Amino acid sequence: MTTTRLESGSPAPDFTLVDQDERPVSLRDLRGRRVILFFYPEAMTPGCTSEACDFRDSLAPLQAAGYTVLGISRDEPEKLRRFRERDGLTYDLLSDPDHSVHEAYGVWGEKMNYGKTVMGVIRSTFVIDEDGKVDQALYNVKATGHVARVRTLVGV
Repeated sequence: MTTTRLESGSPAPDFTLVDQDERPVSLRDLRGRRVILFFYPEAMTPGCTSEACDFRDSLAPLQAAGYTVLGISRDEPEKLRRFRERDGLTYDLLSDPDHSVHEAYGVWGEKMNYGKTVMGVIRSTFVIDEDGKVDQALYNVKATGHVARVRTLVGV
């Protein structure tokens, strides 16, 4: 299966997903603000915890620069709520159990996992501008260290 990837300048696919508290969050409601969306495979796993905590630790300067940070996974809201509480995450986590938003962003597809090709989440981060256009599309990022790269790219 070939996944269509978004590029810089592409319109960011709109979506409405529920957060950890089962409140709807729509990308269109964030127009006029800059958004960082990060897609991760599974809440409470070591790599995803490291990535989520890196975003938590970088949240103040990102917010000061006008960014809203949102994490998206296939986890149900209940698991997202536990993840948020366990690790003191201070931004919303969105639930996409049917991975339709993952597909729209090109982050659901074939990947290597322990030497085998499997279908799953391709860890990726998107920076979206105030007009709802993709500014940066970072596919297949590492769980650790890429938040620092995001901060460099956005000048924070």
